[in-house]
Amino acid sequence: MSKLATMGQVGDADLRLLRIYRKVVECGGFSAAQVELGISRAAISMAMNDLETRLGLRLCQRGRSGFSLTDEGAEVYESTLRLLAAVEGFRTRVNGLHAQLKGELNIGITDNLVTMPEMHITHALSALKERGPEVRINIRMIPPSDIELAVLDGRLHTGVVPDLRVLPGLNYLSLYEEESRLYCSDEHPLFAAAEVDEAALASHAAVVPAYAQTPEIKALHESLHAAASASDREGIAFLILSGRYLGYLPTHFAERWIREGRMRALSPERWRYCTHYSAITRKGAPPNLVLESYQEELERLVKR
Repeated sequence: MSKLATMGQVGDADLRLLRIYRKVVECGGFSAAQVELGISRAAISMAMNDLETRLGLRLCQRGRSGFSLTDEGAEVYESTLRLLAAVEGFRTRVNGLHAQLKGELNIGITDNLVTMPEMHITHALSALKERGPEVRINIRMIPPSDIELAVLDGRLHTGVVPDLRVLPGLNYLSLYEEESRLYCSDEHPLFAAAEVDEAALASHAAVVPAYAQTPEIKALHESLHAAASASDREGIAFLILSGRYLGYLPTHFAERWIREGRMRALSPERWRYCTHYSAITRKGAPPNLVLESYQEELERLVKR
């Protein structure tokens, strides 16, 4: 594919192609994107060919081996998120001049917070939708570090992350305190143990998180015999339920298996820790009526 010297002016047709491309990437391929986009696979394929020709770049590999992005395609995807966020930000600000709540709210959330008893995020989104029925809410479930970066560079308007560090470019609104305990499944040898000490822990395999933790939480995990890792809490739950591993889970997330008798917390007063979560926004971000309305509802719920 021949490369163009420059892309030139970006028009409405280009934005349409980029929106299709974003959805294809997020869905993991053409077939999965058909339902989301409401157009045929052939139309998607044609749009991708047009975009690659327009950019002079090969964006993705598709065929019997499956769908995957090229290095250039991954960079174009990240640039697409920034561009569409900027376009949407402009539209939201202009709509704000008419005091009409229209536009998008792009929010990033750490995995498995939906089962938190204090449903601040859920209730705030509901209130936002009531205030602005035409508002479009887009949620991305991604790691905390990715959420922070996306809020800082404008790809996301706001996010929810654990309080692992404080970045100078972000505002923080405290939301939740999440308790985690050490669990095993009903098929594990320690399920019937009355008390579990460090020697018992060291003799059994454990799954540890592959994501960032505070030094205090890391210290608790160091007493475990780390034999597996997982990138999120759902992955940890999978391995605990295998009956072969111990692992820490949030109590609200593990509750379903506790009720079913499939898990138990081991010495819960000893092997536990708390994680604090905050909503983040970018300092000095341009005025955004949709984001401001969401923040108002969120702050009202937190202070209630």
